[in-house]
Amino acid sequence: MQQSAVPELAHTHTRPIHWVATAAAVSGVMALSSLLQPNSATAAPPADPRAGTARTASAPSTAGVSFPLACGPVKAVVQKKATGDLDGDGNPETVAVVHCDAPMGTPPDGVYVLTRAADGGKPRVVATLLDPKAGDTVSDFAVRDGAVAATLLGYSSTDVPRCCPDVTQGAKWQWKNGAFMRSTSAGAHSA
Repeated sequence: MQQSAVPELAHTHTRPIHWVATAAAVSGVMALSSLLQPNSATAAPPADPRAGTARTASAPSTAGVSFPLACGPVKAVVQKKATGDLDGDGNPETVAVVHCDAPMGTPPDGVYVLTRAADGGKPRVVATLLDPKAGDTVSDFAVRDGAVAATLLGYSSTDVPRCCPDVTQGAKWQWKNGAFMRSTSAGAHSA
């Protein structure tokens, strides 16, 4: 057997420090990759600068908006929100599901449409689609094809505990003739 002219190299034997260094490097790469995310994709084609009609409006934010909701000593909380062009004017509106931040129980939701002035002013509530006084909560919620769709959970009587809604109803709001019109799906049922 012939002896190697090169002494045995230290890096050919794994030691615990090598495993620690490898684990630290992998953890660092994973942490960095979680911070660096790609931009969100959109289905809209890029605006043609030659067309002169490029949309520059962004959807209104819910931050700082005063919702018509009486919450007493607790604050109003935006539970869900979605955006879309509801009235066909080329500018997106924001639809927000809002309720009072109650410490217990299931507070009823309100569904509000927000828009901003043409000059890009402060967002404001322009329509109430679901008044919290109705006592319903919203489970599923989306803006699709210029309409707001939601699944509403409600109560068949005042005897039903507020924790346990026993009526499920689909609702859809669409802008028609200058107002939001509500339609109810035929699938409404009691649990």
